[in-house]
Amino acid sequence: MASQRGESPAPAKAARKGLDKSHYLYMAVIAAVILGALVGLLFPEVGKNLKPLGDGFIKLIKMMIAPIIFCTIVLGIGSIAKAATVGKVGGLALGYFVIMSTFALAIGLVVGNIIHPGEGLKLSPYDPNKKAATDSTVDFLLGIIPTDIPVLPTLLAAILIGFALQRMGTQGAPILKAIGFAQALVFRILIMIMWLAPVGAFGAIAAVVGATGFAAIVSMFTLMVAFYITCALFIVVILGGLLQVVAGVNIFRLMRYLAREYLLIFSTSSSEAALPRLIAKMEHLGVSKPVVGVVVPTGYSFNLDGTAIYLTMASLFVANAMGTPLDLGAQISLLIFMIIASKGAAGVTGAGLATLAAGLQAHRPELLGGMGIIVGIDRFMSEARALTNFTGNAVATVLVGTWVKEIDGEQVERVLSGGLPFDERTMAAGHADRFGGSSETKAVPATA
Repeated sequence: MASQRGESPAPAKAARKGLDKSHYLYMAVIAAVILGALVGLLFPEVGKNLKPLGDGFIKLIKMMIAPIIFCTIVLGIGSIAKAATVGKVGGLALGYFVIMSTFALAIGLVVGNIIHPGEGLKLSPYDPNKKAATDSTVDFLLGIIPTDIPVLPTLLAAILIGFALQRMGTQGAPILKAIGFAQALVFRILIMIMWLAPVGAFGAIAAVVGATGFAAIVSMFTLMVAFYITCALFIVVILGGLLQVVAGVNIFRLMRYLAREYLLIFSTSSSEAALPRLIAKMEHLGVSKPVVGVVVPTGYSFNLDGTAIYLTMASLFVANAMGTPLDLGAQISLLIFMIIASKGAAGVTGAGLATLAAGLQAHRPELLGGMGIIVGIDRFMSEARALTNFTGNAVATVLVGTWVKEIDGEQVERVLSGGLPFDERTMAAGHADRFGGSSETKAVPATA
């Protein structure tokens, strides 16, 4: 009884403290979306006049694109190089991550082309060069926010700098460390901006519903349902099929073993919260510690299946909603860009929105005006993204462990059958560093 009482009060308390902040934001966004839809339906003209609220929020997100892309790509290249040096395990993991995230991006495009989300809304395009008709307070405030930071040149510069720093070896380490601190600052600013999401969502949804009526609500609901179904099928059919064929493990048994982690992720809308527990549970499952230590942290940065599906489906939704659907060439170009840029969408609230904005800015800047409608429903899709990302990394760990023969099959069977339950006392405060308390196991690229 004593051991149960002292099991893990500190982490539980910390988790509750963390949940409060995210839940306040989550509930505020939901309330803003509902209120915005009501205003748009009942008072269409008022809703249309609230559009600057959504535009301002999108401009703030757009302002963060270049620094986020630069920091995450430079540091991400460092993480890839480090993982690749861990012999066969790192090479297999990285190869698998690239293939699966590319496949997930492609699935998002395929589903988007089948259901044509956003079609028929015909929202007015965003013109960054359009001059304001009057020198109003709104125009003045929107003009304060920086714009037109080039994305593709930033991406190229980040790739070149990342590889150059790798060639510098130990001499480049201080520079990488400094960029790591810069990344932390950039993400902190992004988190601050995300607290304005309820305001942006309210204005954007009110304006869209005011202009298009009930059709906007139906269109948003269609995208959300299609996204959830796509993620579910991806987990069960694609990941489940791979897991069964390669490792002989049933996906539903693995998901039942990770049930507590799924509950934690659903509560926080982030798979980051379950990172230490996934490391601990994969070791308990029978995958060797070195394999878990390489695959899980690296996968949290580079194996984001749910985010990949979201990015391409959301891009098609915005393009269709603006009345300018992407042709096949533009979709392939967007796919290639997202393969690289999505590696920076891990672990930080709002990073997925920034990556989506980066893709649209790089290919069709006029589509950024349609991002406002995504802001309103982004939080509704965050749980599916996080659960899919988490499941993808759990499956990847078992697969890589099987490929390199660093998994105990008998222990896997005993654990999944309930014969060897996970000891929750290993997650107590005194063990936190072992499973993710140190900077070396954080999922944000390049803290290592």
